Amino acid sequence: MTALNIFHAIDDLFTNGLFLPFKALRFNGNWWVSNAINFAFVVVLLIYLGYWMKESKRFKDEGTEDLPK
Repeated sequence: MTALNIFHAIDDLFTNGLFLPFKALRFNGNWWVSNAINFAFVVVLLIYLGYWMKESKRFKDEGTEDLPK
């Protein structure tokens, strides 16, 4: 019974706690505000993609991209 209570506590934490901001965004009626978190994720993704491409170019220019073992 203890393990079942632990899983119920985890369920309660997520449904009544951590997901409340997302539920509020979901039912606010404004498309732009509802998708703000998605826009933030896309911006972060583009920043990391740019960094990765810059580092990839740096390694390729130095000739250390594919060193033989």
